[in-house]
Amino acid sequence: MKNIFSSIALILTLVGCSQNDSQNTTETAKTSEIAVTEAKNAANAISDSANYTTIEWLDSTKQELGKIKEGQTPEISWKFKNTGSKPLIVINAQGTCGCTIAEKPEQPVAPGEEGVIKAKFSSEGRLGVNEKQVIVTTNTQGNSTHYLNFKVEVLKQ
Repeated sequence: MKNIFSSIALILTLVGCSQNDSQNTTETAKTSEIAVTEAKNAANAISDSANYTTIEWLDSTKQELGKIKEGQTPEISWKFKNTGSKPLIVINAQGTCGCTIAEKPEQPVAPGEEGVIKAKFSSEGRLGVNEKQVIVTTNTQGNSTHYLNFKVEVLKQ
């Protein structure tokens, strides 16, 4: 829980710090207000058990990508379905290292609907077998943290 609030605080700080003082202050205030609202909604989704839902992973959470040549950037995807009665909010999706960039749905996934978590793996300088992970945080019952794994062997060009 502390990690979620720390992440939200970091995002808000980055949003505030990245704004140029010469920008239109009204636009900056609106952007900051939206970020704060989204952060509060995400925190509420995790902390309020009335907003919990369930998820079913339609693809295996462990994927084998086989062999690729160094320099290639394969994209991995994991499909899921909201099997609960509340909107499914993917709060965060993050690779465990800088070589894996994850992408999550920006909007809540309605009950009965499907969504996708995507990741891109940069194989540059990563010769050999690589086992990587994407950590996904959601408003799901029981365990809000989900681990998506993939394995790939990177060969010299």
